[in-house]
Amino acid sequence: MQLIKSFTLLLVLGTSLLGKKVKPTFNDVSYGPHQDMTLNFWKIESKKPTPLLVHIHGGGWLGGKKNETANTNELKKGYSFASIDYRLAGVELLPAAVHDAARSIQFLRTKAKEWNFDPNRIAVIGGSAGAASSLWLAYHDDMADLKSQDPVLRQSSRVCGAVAMGGQTTLNPFLLEKKIGLACIRHPMIWKTVGAQSHEHLMKNWDQYKDLSLECSPITHVTSDDPPVFLNYGKPAPVPVIKGDGIHHAGFGRLLKEKCQVVGIPCYLQVKDHEVPPVNKDDFFKKVFSIDKKITSNFLQKIEVF
Repeated sequence: MQLIKSFTLLLVLGTSLLGKKVKPTFNDVSYGPHQDMTLNFWKIESKKPTPLLVHIHGGGWLGGKKNETANTNELKKGYSFASIDYRLAGVELLPAAVHDAARSIQFLRTKAKEWNFDPNRIAVIGGSAGAASSLWLAYHDDMADLKSQDPVLRQSSRVCGAVAMGGQTTLNPFLLEKKIGLACIRHPMIWKTVGAQSHEHLMKNWDQYKDLSLECSPITHVTSDDPPVFLNYGKPAPVPVIKGDGIHHAGFGRLLKEKCQVVGIPCYLQVKDHEVPPVNKDDFFKKVFSIDKKITSNFLQKIEVF
């Protein structure tokens, strides 16, 4: 009986600590022409426009699905929330997944006034492939086409910050073999998503896949005008990786941090029980969501809000 009571108390406390699950305010909203390009949106009641956090799911760009519920404790932090689906590599090879992520940001900006969020304060978060897409958005040049007939494509694709958990920062198999190990590049995310038949096929025919692999690598696009990012990895694995796939190896984060240090932009790296950044994830969001509009990059000055 005592055990049952203790278990019941634990469930109650757990529910209180974790918060309740909340269904989206708007669900399965189409943001593009393909059936997989949908998003869910949780609107925060506020007199002033809120920041917006956009979640991109993981799954190696080969699987996964957007969030169908949000946690009340997260929603109490004062920013609205969205979660997106996108075309997986089984439907369309890269760069479809990252281009869809960019279009979702552009589409959301068209809804800023209606859904009461600030288009200057949009950040992204994701794990694994969702982290890679988040970083790609943080670093890639603005994809806005002001002359486009499509009003969505006239919007900025840029974000004010990104949180990446276990993210891949490069798809370059030769760099990964050197810095992490051969086991890492055996993962199909590295080769299957660009159309190669195996990691051996990718490396043997690198001239064929090089441009696409590097274009979809976040580290390729890092420049001095990019926003801050927060990286989180589990315990550091040995190098080279012998067992396991190494696809979430902290070495990915260290490569990116080195590049960011060279160009002089913030990259906060957290590796469990090993490396602790000067800010935690919650403080990071407070920081990027409080950025003065005057010091944001020029890409946000041409935002067109309907």
